[in-house]
Amino acid sequence: MTGWTGISLGDVTGVGPEVTLKAIAAGVGADDTRYLLIGDADVLQRVNQQTGLALPLQPFSHYSAAGRFFVTNPLPGPLPASLSAGAAAAANASVAWLAEGGRRCLAGELDALVTAPVNKESIIRAGHKFVGQTEFLSELAGTSQTAMMLLGHDERGRWLRVALATIHIPLKTVSDRLTPEKLMLAIELADQSCRDLGLPRARIAVCGLNPHAGEGSEFGDEEIVTIAPTVKAAQQRGVDVVGPLSGDTVFHYALQGDFDAVVAMYHDQGLAPLKAVAFDTGVNWTLGLPFIRTSPDHGTAYDIAGQGIANPSSMIAALRLAKQLARHRAR
Repeated sequence: MTGWTGISLGDVTGVGPEVTLKAIAAGVGADDTRYLLIGDADVLQRVNQQTGLALPLQPFSHYSAAGRFFVTNPLPGPLPASLSAGAAAAANASVAWLAEGGRRCLAGELDALVTAPVNKESIIRAGHKFVGQTEFLSELAGTSQTAMMLLGHDERGRWLRVALATIHIPLKTVSDRLTPEKLMLAIELADQSCRDLGLPRARIAVCGLNPHAGEGSEFGDEEIVTIAPTVKAAQQRGVDVVGPLSGDTVFHYALQGDFDAVVAMYHDQGLAPLKAVAFDTGVNWTLGLPFIRTSPDHGTAYDIAGQGIANPSSMIAALRLAKQLARHRAR
C-alpha cells in the first residue's frame, strides 16, 4: 500500500484545521496522494464549508476504499461545537490524534505523517507531560536518536537547512547538555538528510556555541573541548563537515550555497536566521524517526483562528516535503 499521507489535526481551537484543508486543496492536482486526516470530522466539515473549499471529505473505513480525502477519529465522539482557545478537550484530542498518526506510521499504514500545530502550554495544563511533538513521537517510536531540522527558502529560492544539537531546553543548560554524542548525532543526521533530499552534495557546517566560536577559548571552551573534536571525529567517519564556525556569519554563507546544512547548538541560534529567511515557507522535519514526519513551522495562532485568514504556505511546504521524502524512500 502506497500513496497515503496522514495529517494529525492538532489543536482545533487554532488554525490547524484551516491550514490543513487549504494546503490539501492547493496541491490537489499535483499528484494522486491519498490523505488520512486524523481528527474531528465535524470540525473539518465546518471549516470546509466556511472556507468554501468543498473538499469531498469522507469517513475512513479501509485503505482500499475509493476516494482521496478521508477522516478518522480514534476518540469515542466528536468535540463540543464551541471551544475556547486552548480548551482542555482540544488539547487532549490533539495528543490522541498525534499518537494515532504515529502508531499508523509505525504499523506501515502511512507513508508519512504531517502534524498540524499544537499548543504545549494547553497540553501541559490539561495534565500531560509534554515537551513537544518531536519528543512525543520519538518516545512513541522508542528512540532517542532523533534531531529537529528546520528548512525553508527565501523569495529567490535559496535554502537554509538547520539541524539542532539541542532543542527545547533552557539556554542556561545548553553547555552542560551539549555532549559529543548529541552533536555527532545531529551532524550525521544532517548529512543523511541531504541524501534523503536527493541533493548532489552534503556539505555540513557546525556552529560554535560562543560568540566568534569562542575566540580561542577567550569566551568559553566548548568549541575546543567538545565541538572541534566531534567535528574532527565526524570527518574521520567520512562526513563532509567543517566547524566550529561563528554563528553570526555561517548562515550567510549557507544561504549563498557554501553549505547544504548547518548544525546549530541550540534552538534560537538556528531558528532565528531560518525564520528571518523563510518565515512563511519553513518546515519542521524530525530526523532519525523510523517514519517521515514533517510539520509547519508555526503555532496555533489562536488570535486569528476561525477567521479564514490563516496563511497555509508552511503547511503546503510541509506536505510537499513529506511527499517528496516518501517518493525518495520508495525509490
